[in-house]
Amino acid sequence: MTVMEETTTSSVLVEVCTDAGRFGALAPEWRRLHARCRTATPFQSHAWLHSWWLSYGVNGRLRVVLVRRNGELVAAAPLMLTYRPYRVLVGLGGAISDYKDVLLDDTCAAEAAHALVTAVRETARGALVDLREVRPSGAAELLHTHWPGARASLPDSACLELPSAPMDELLTRLAANRAQRVRAKLRKIDALGVTERAVPVAEVPSTLEALLSLHQMQWRGRGVTREHVRPRFADHLTRSVRQMVADGEAVVTEFRLEDRVVAVDLTLRAPSLTGAYLYGAHPGLRARKVDVATLLLRSCTRTAHPSSVLSLLRGNEPYKHHWRPEPTLNQRYLLAGRARWTPLLWWCVGYARVRGRVAGGVRRVRGWRGAWKRRNAST
Repeated sequence: MTVMEETTTSSVLVEVCTDAGRFGALAPEWRRLHARCRTATPFQSHAWLHSWWLSYGVNGRLRVVLVRRNGELVAAAPLMLTYRPYRVLVGLGGAISDYKDVLLDDTCAAEAAHALVTAVRETARGALVDLREVRPSGAAELLHTHWPGARASLPDSACLELPSAPMDELLTRLAANRAQRVRAKLRKIDALGVTERAVPVAEVPSTLEALLSLHQMQWRGRGVTREHVRPRFADHLTRSVRQMVADGEAVVTEFRLEDRVVAVDLTLRAPSLTGAYLYGAHPGLRARKVDVATLLLRSCTRTAHPSSVLSLLRGNEPYKHHWRPEPTLNQRYLLAGRARWTPLLWWCVGYARVRGRVAGGVRRVRGWRGAWKRRNAST
């Protein structure tokens, strides 16, 4: 049974969807809104969010705030209720989503934002709102700007971005000697006969199974991300990506060598951003001196949305910096639904800042230790 709360003001209708079945039925109008929101990333697609809820959601916690004008969906805040132990409204998507945000129709963004602020504030009557991992200039920035109560913003995770451009153009970002080495790596890949193809919708489930198997294989003995080997993650990935490939919001690429699948890459696509999300590669590729990062990046440049940036997403791995990407800093917005939540909001801000300083200190110590070990190894 669908549980909803509705309020009407003039031609604007506000609905709070708390039922997973009702959320699933929103797919057609959600896709239209996603297409009209210039800041939307693939992680705000209906296929991704609804599938995530089916794998990770908790019954009774769904709070998807919807705003319609003249019957058309113009704003959406995909939220859920959680406890820390205090009540908090957070964005759907969890730790496996690199970006979170709300959706606002570009044709009436200011009006939609005002209506969404009112609706989210009413929904958060007894809770704090904590919107994390919002891309710079994301739609949630307008919620923070127009929020009438206590509010705060904090830096969140760092992401790295490249322009959406052909490989030859990206090579011009490199020093001449490094660009020459990359071209040599690409020639070696082609000489070995590595082929790639975009996987059709019907083959997505089996190919993603191969991706996860290769991903686990490549990280064996080095600490694979635990969530990536759990059945719920596999279920979410198969369910969401199959629909996203059908909608043009994802590309699954299969790489073959000597008629064997040796790597699989998953790239998520939106007009504003193309994200290199997850890949699996057979360790034997490295044994044959195949530069996997170069292989995958060339493939991503071929599938990237032409008007987007190419995001390397979260993570500060050294290989990403070879391409001189631009660092961007996601934002975290804390909003107090009622005045009595203001002290808690500022406590959260202080706690986050202390944790950030401690984490920064740990990273510096690890960096010093690593430099010391490298120096001793070289002497």
